[in-house]
Amino acid sequence: MFRALSLCVPFFVSLILMGSTFVATAQTGLPVPRFVSLSVDEVNVRVGPGRRYPIAWTFVRVGWPVEVIAEYEHWRQIRDIEGATGWVHKSLLSGRRTILITGDRRPVYEEPDTDSEVVLLAEPGVQGTLAECDGLWCEVDIAGNRGWLKASHFYGVYENEKIR
Repeated sequence: MFRALSLCVPFFVSLILMGSTFVATAQTGLPVPRFVSLSVDEVNVRVGPGRRYPIAWTFVRVGWPVEVIAEYEHWRQIRDIEGATGWVHKSLLSGRRTILITGDRRPVYEEPDTDSEVVLLAEPGVQGTLAECDGLWCEVDIAGNRGWLKASHFYGVYENEKIR
């Protein structure tokens, strides 16, 4: 029994590797990688692109920002803030851009300038929505408070990314 299993493992691993090569080239016309958010409050993340694959973990927070790093048919491979990857059905994702405060408490300013008034101090782990970015500063909304935050102070935008 163990011998049969050990003979199957290399074959199974090679199938996975062949599949991941194919997945990396699948396209919907949208950029990969790209940031998106979870559209529902419970998202099963699977080890492969399909319902037949086991669930690796479950997100339980609507609006959580994640990165799409690959596509295969109706499935998207995502990466979270901790670098963990897995597969989710595209219907569980939204194109709405959200953010997650990282590091220490972060000041959100009235204008994209550290000399402007501080609108609020955002705690690490707080979520918000992303309105626009100029590559250095981003306009965000956190709990109904709109202001400007340095792009390096949160997860959910690429370095020097511009969003209008």
